[in-house]
Amino acid sequence: MRILILLLQAAACMAAVDVIPQPASVQTHSGTFRLSGKTAIRVTPDSPETRQVATYLADFLQGPTGYHLKVASGRASRNSIELALGGSSPAEGYQLEVTPRGVKVQASSAAGLFYGVQTLLQLFPPEVESRTQRNVAWTAPGVTITDAPRFAWRGLMLDVSRHFFNKDYVKQYIDRMARYKFNSFHWHLTDDNGWRIEIKSRPKLTQIGAWRVPRVGRWNLIEPPHEGEADTYGGFYTQDDIREVIAFAKSRFITVVPEIEMPAHSLAALAAYPELSCTGGPFRVNPGSPNRPRADNVYCPGNEDTFTFLDQVLTEVSALFPSAYVHVGGDEAYKGFWHECPKCQRRMAEEHLKNEDELQAYLMRRAEKMLAEKGKKLIGWDEILAGGLPDTAAVMSWRGMTGGVAAAKAGHKVVMSPNSFAYLDLYQGDPSLEPETYSQLRLSKSYQFDPVPEDVDPAMILGGQGNLWTEQVPTTRHAEYMTWPRGLALAETLWSPRTAISWPAFVSRMEAQFRRLDEAQVNYSRSAYDPAVKPSRTADGKMALELSAEMPNTEIYYTLNDTMPDRFSEKYTGQAVVPPAGAYMLRAVIYRDGKRSGRMLAVKMSDLEARLPRPRPAAGR
Repeated sequence: MRILILLLQAAACMAAVDVIPQPASVQTHSGTFRLSGKTAIRVTPDSPETRQVATYLADFLQGPTGYHLKVASGRASRNSIELALGGSSPAEGYQLEVTPRGVKVQASSAAGLFYGVQTLLQLFPPEVESRTQRNVAWTAPGVTITDAPRFAWRGLMLDVSRHFFNKDYVKQYIDRMARYKFNSFHWHLTDDNGWRIEIKSRPKLTQIGAWRVPRVGRWNLIEPPHEGEADTYGGFYTQDDIREVIAFAKSRFITVVPEIEMPAHSLAALAAYPELSCTGGPFRVNPGSPNRPRADNVYCPGNEDTFTFLDQVLTEVSALFPSAYVHVGGDEAYKGFWHECPKCQRRMAEEHLKNEDELQAYLMRRAEKMLAEKGKKLIGWDEILAGGLPDTAAVMSWRGMTGGVAAAKAGHKVVMSPNSFAYLDLYQGDPSLEPETYSQLRLSKSYQFDPVPEDVDPAMILGGQGNLWTEQVPTTRHAEYMTWPRGLALAETLWSPRTAISWPAFVSRMEAQFRRLDEAQVNYSRSAYDPAVKPSRTADGKMALELSAEMPNTEIYYTLNDTMPDRFSEKYTGQAVVPPAGAYMLRAVIYRDGKRSGRMLAVKMSDLEARLPRPRPAAGR
């Protein structure tokens, strides 16, 4: 009987270790640690680095517990949390031991200590994420964890050009990233739809480029500005704002990587300085109106003033941001204006450039040199491969992984952010149940992300990144909805050993995290609980419907006669369903472990017909 009790206790402890990302090694043992108002946080040695992490932990715990935990130096005592800097853990790695006597986090770096603290916080009850004081037993299960990240670059990108989010929300977004051990925040600061960073040498960038006419509607169908209509929607970050965000991110061991788009996606800058274009303008900042593929939104590389401008911008950006890399975009540049521009054609002749792709490469090489003079390295989207890659450039691969593979094999460092796994602006559930966007990326697909393709030296892959483009994300609450829980999936694929990747195990831990997100008042998506449908054509031209569910232990029931389905309706068996003649509505529900799960899917046959595959242009990065 005693053995059975011990086994049950061990199983209970194991079930309580619902940490994301999954640690490299977890050993559970009996007993729990109980936090109280008398718990001390001990630092060894007493240094600014250990004090920073200890103060973060004390401040974090004070809100939900009401405890004012003392931070002190010296040896650990009973009922203490010891943060010890030293040992031989890998970079950003840590060891965490929880016993009834106390807690010890040890790491060879302050970042490792911080990540050990994040794991410890996930061992406490979900109410630890509450913004108000809660009366619960603050216990953590007995456990020994040894952990370290798989990749050095674990990132999320937030686009603040399409819709401006203030600095307080940016800090909130970064803070949530830190909970799941992301360490790179890619800040998309400029695009056609708004310039968001103060450049003191070029004040018109924020006086003009940061503002556009107010509009609500489906992106790329929005009505253009009217003559005389005021540009009142937008905003920007002062350089003091930028410094504040960078300092906050540093306290969370997150590097802020700025993106300054060039040569395309530059309409906001050209609205301020139209003389830097090939056509001379005038331009208005685009509120989301159709502007592809032939919009004049590219700098003129035949004009030497363009490079003076870029150097001024990159000088101020490099002085602000301590990151090793500055992202320069380089994607989706329509080069037709260059082909017709006398200045650009003269530049090509003088530099012996064969085509406009090589002209873009020329611009990138000059940008690379500017950044090198300022102690920075260039990184850009995979289009910068066209025409020849600058010698020291890194590549962020978004059009699948092909560009990243080519760059890695050519000796360039790569960050993988393929739209097929890492684009957080896509539908995460069935389009009939979600706010409108384009294409689809379900949670389970994000969890399949592996940044290292076959036949590529893993040493060339810095890591990976999820990207939240915000054309259809006008509010901060919707930014949360689109990021989480797919951000949880990406956090695990970028941190945990590949051998630890398990969808059923992840789902169990994710559902435990949902309670924490609820306490934190995060507006995460529950689309993974919903059914989805994919239409196709049979050989004889009829429409066939494939139903799917993401969560384990689920059954799908459906109707085609416009009645409300339940578990006594037709059960989906995995074979595509051909609707009978006259059917005009599909309805489907999911039962999980015998209970109704998620929302009901209801789609008209005419809408499903419209979904059938057909050629279409790319809809953004």
